[in-house]
Amino acid sequence: MAEKKAERHTATLSATLSDILSDRFSDVWKLLSETTLFLSRTKEFGAHEQQLRTWRADLQSSRQDPDVAQRIRSELTALRKSLRLQGYDLSLGRQNLIIDGFRNDACLSEGFRRVVIFISDKNIFFLAGEENHIALAEFLERQVEAKIRAHQKLIRILDRHYLWYRRQGQDLILSGSDTETKEDFARFSAMCDANSLLFLGGLKRLR
Repeated sequence: MAEKKAERHTATLSATLSDILSDRFSDVWKLLSETTLFLSRTKEFGAHEQQLRTWRADLQSSRQDPDVAQRIRSELTALRKSLRLQGYDLSLGRQNLIIDGFRNDACLSEGFRRVVIFISDKNIFFLAGEENHIALAEFLERQVEAKIRAHQKLIRILDRHYLWYRRQGQDLILSGSDTETKEDFARFSAMCDANSLLFLGGLKRLR
């Protein structure tokens, strides 16, 4: 167990160092755009909207002044560090969650795969595979039950969804399957629209 914790700590530390280096050497305009896009998807946007506009205006009026660009980069980097310390994953700001209607088995030829998603009161659980959606749901149900037994904590599954997915660059495309009802898919779409970062984060390891 200690070894696994050490591995997780090392992975987290590596990701943090990578993020810091990326912030330091990214083009300041790109850094500002990514930060603005990310914040626009969070409740933090209102608190930072004016500052983001000021940075953009300063960059536009001082295009030939490297000192201004360096100052804004430093301030942006400090903001991004603060957001990470609050638990935000800023890499999600580069990703797009696309909810795209219903598909059938023919979409396998387009690179789509089956996935079942369970939404609990605390987490998002998912399982992708080649089996049909009903079989995947049964496997996922057993996995969740095993977690409940292992941790002796109640996990309430609030929603179950039977979907198709495909990763295309920075886009995660999700579509309803024949097993998903129209009503359930409409509810899922509304939840994704309301909090895309929650689902992008919960499905980050969906490849």
